[in-house]
Amino acid sequence: MDDSAVDPHATVEERDYEAALRPRSLAEFEGQPRVREQLGLVLDAALHRGTAPDHVLLSGPPGLGKTTLAMIIAAELGVGLRISSGPAIQHAGDLAAILSGLAEGDVLFLDEIHRLSRPAEEMLYLAMEDYRVDVIVGKGPGATAIPIELPPFTLVGATTRAGMLPGPLRDRFGFTAQLDFYDPADLAFIVGASSSKLGIRIDDDARVEIARRSRGTPRIANRLLRRVRDFAQVKGHEVATRDVARAALELYEVDERGLDRLDRGVLDALIRLFDGGPVGLSTLALSVGEEIETVSEVAEPFLIREGMLVRTPRGRIATRAGYRHLGVRPPSTMPALFDDDPGTP
Repeated sequence: MDDSAVDPHATVEERDYEAALRPRSLAEFEGQPRVREQLGLVLDAALHRGTAPDHVLLSGPPGLGKTTLAMIIAAELGVGLRISSGPAIQHAGDLAAILSGLAEGDVLFLDEIHRLSRPAEEMLYLAMEDYRVDVIVGKGPGATAIPIELPPFTLVGATTRAGMLPGPLRDRFGFTAQLDFYDPADLAFIVGASSSKLGIRIDDDARVEIARRSRGTPRIANRLLRRVRDFAQVKGHEVATRDVARAALELYEVDERGLDRLDRGVLDALIRLFDGGPVGLSTLALSVGEEIETVSEVAEPFLIREGMLVRTPRGRIATRAGYRHLGVRPPSTMPALFDDDPGTP
């Protein structure tokens, strides 16, 4: 099992930290009740038949537990787990080497499966459907295809962009699960469970405080918990209370709605520099000194989900909620489309 799949940009300490907090079974997995029930049925049926379960596609934003669920699937089945990712498989031969090393019943987890190269993707079709790969030996007219039989296995694919998956690949998954953002109650439970595993004394109010600033994402909740732990230890607090949690998160620039420095910087630039928009993405990114991809993939989705920003054909526009969050009076001429509370001046 390769825990580097936790986060390719994480430090060794962060990887160990996240791995230690992972639930080991579906019973321990908090949140996503419908997905948990559906997946449990798929696995129980396969165990009852004594066969490998259908291939599983896990779709949803980062940090919601797709890697954890892949590990749980292998653990529940009592089989081996092989982890790789779409970007790491550049050639069909790379995928053939991985597939040929699988034992019967193993689980192969491919993160970011939407980023597979086309040759690898086409090889995967045959492997998923017929448990076979054809390896091409030689080049030109003399090239021959050598079929390699594969043992039955279960592919677990994870994607943050299901729309980028080609139809033929998507159709070969027997079960597709869409993971949604967590509600604060589930996140508070996760924070409590994680604090117990880490030996952190934290009260209920602090758990709720961390949960509501975690953007509906367990990975972020656990990250904020670690920052609160550090703050409490350094400042000499034996118990992390709500006041301790608030002080810690304010120090790390995570506000009461979960916006961090980048989120507020984007919103502030949009409102104060560009009068609420519309403004193009590249101009907005330049104004906050970030890459376009960082603004569009990290900050914007959360701001849109919180109703503080909208994308339009003309550019990004701040909503009344965005103005209110920064304590700025919105213009009286704001279009009704972006006026989420017409009675608010």
